[in-house]
Amino acid sequence: MQDLTLVMAQLDPLVGDIPGNAERAIEAVREARIEHGADVVVFPELFLSGYPPEDLLLRPSMETRLREARARMASKVARDVLVIIGYPGRREGQGYNLAGALYNGEWLDEYAKQALPNYQVFDERRYFATGNRSLVLEHKGVRLGLLICEDLWDGAPVRAACEAGADVLITLNASPYHQDKPAERLRLLEQRAAEVERPVVYVNTIGGQDELVFDGGSACVDAGGELRVLAPYWQAGLMPVQFVREADRWVPREGEIEPSVDPEESLYCALVTGLRDYVNKSGFEGVVLGLSGGIDSALSLAIAVDALGAQRVQAVMMPYHYTADISRQDAAEQARLLGVHYQVLPIEPMVEAFMETLADTFAGTERDTTEENLQSRCRGVLLMAISNKKGLMVLSTGNKSEMAVGYATLYGDMVGGYNAIKDVYKSWVYRLARWRNTQSPAIPERVIERPPSAELAPDQKDTDSLPDYDVLDAILVRYIEGDMSAEAIIDAGFEREDVYRVVRLVDRNEYKRRQAAVGVRVTPRGFGRDRRYPIVNGWQPGE
Repeated sequence: MQDLTLVMAQLDPLVGDIPGNAERAIEAVREARIEHGADVVVFPELFLSGYPPEDLLLRPSMETRLREARARMASKVARDVLVIIGYPGRREGQGYNLAGALYNGEWLDEYAKQALPNYQVFDERRYFATGNRSLVLEHKGVRLGLLICEDLWDGAPVRAACEAGADVLITLNASPYHQDKPAERLRLLEQRAAEVERPVVYVNTIGGQDELVFDGGSACVDAGGELRVLAPYWQAGLMPVQFVREADRWVPREGEIEPSVDPEESLYCALVTGLRDYVNKSGFEGVVLGLSGGIDSALSLAIAVDALGAQRVQAVMMPYHYTADISRQDAAEQARLLGVHYQVLPIEPMVEAFMETLADTFAGTERDTTEENLQSRCRGVLLMAISNKKGLMVLSTGNKSEMAVGYATLYGDMVGGYNAIKDVYKSWVYRLARWRNTQSPAIPERVIERPPSAELAPDQKDTDSLPDYDVLDAILVRYIEGDMSAEAIIDAGFEREDVYRVVRLVDRNEYKRRQAAVGVRVTPRGFGRDRRYPIVNGWQPGE
């Protein structure tokens, strides 16, 4: 019986590290050959450059470095293994998103991506020209049709590859994660395979890159669309797929299928992966964050410890007059639970010194949010000083609901290099905190149960100035993710006053969000690459 072993190399490249990524590929092929007897090894989209390389693609030396890396691969990659790997390239003056085929020291051919996405976080038309031909490679009796990511979603390149004679379709991908994306991706994969009656091998990248995070989940479905192999989510590695010849068709045997996980676990893993890769790939020693005794900083601390280890995380409680005793107690208890370095740095002397300096300037004015913001900014100064002195990145801790409506202080609690929960709505913050506690004690229960408060004024609660978070989040999802108008949201059953207050706050606070720390994107419409609104504008909310 004829058979063929294809190995999906679900790995985490470093953007811009072309020589390093080439070495990772060389080692992966060697391991795939030794451990799995690989006949074919497939890497993700743009693996040699890392994804997305963005304007690094405009650097004149990019093509030179890629040629050198491909030459090294040709001389070092194990023999008798077909390697299919993604990289950018300039051909006849045009840039392309390519999949190259290497065998026995020779680059056989290249496939250029035909469907270039230009929506949400994608802007490939800025860098690449459109490919115009299918590529089918015959290897050990199997005709392999190459595709790259969006080609599968578009559909036309899939049909073209089949018309060109492909027995098996191979797609190289760098498909970013957002909530519900893994299931959506599998449904598409199964649908396309069933449409063209061909097995499809889907190799996805993994790891964090700036605000994007990639979940892996490389897979193979048979010609009927049935899932035969599914690599683990959130775990780098090599996953073999065994093909056998049955009659006149190549059929993937059933292999390992990673069990499905609940939505909370998937989202939590995304946040951990995004933070870990951002800190490690950027070369920081660790992180420092303000631990207030509230839910947002509590969840952020748990994520940081799971991403980096307790020894690389420092938590600082910075109390003022309005900080409740239970906040101090809960912060200390969580620091003890997680084993992080913990300090208490009172801010009363700093705030009072500022207020004394500003006394004449503020004479004749009423106390307002200015004094509240001053407390937050004193805390930001302390965190940044620790960051400078110890080489620790400041982790800011505002959630998406707060960032949407501007419930945060510029140069105060917004200071930081990264925000693990920037794209997590407040209602999901609670869900994640509860889920994390099912794994091991991490967040004191009282932190989860208490009404949320910034504690910048006596008896302050978030609901003093915002709708209940369940209502707020439901409005925000419709306005931000769904682009619904204020009137349409009202028609969906929400109070007019709440809706207009929320959408005006969202529109008014674009200037704040532009100055916020980068954070991992986990919704279909994160603040950043895929929601680009003008700061200054005369748009009025309404229909």
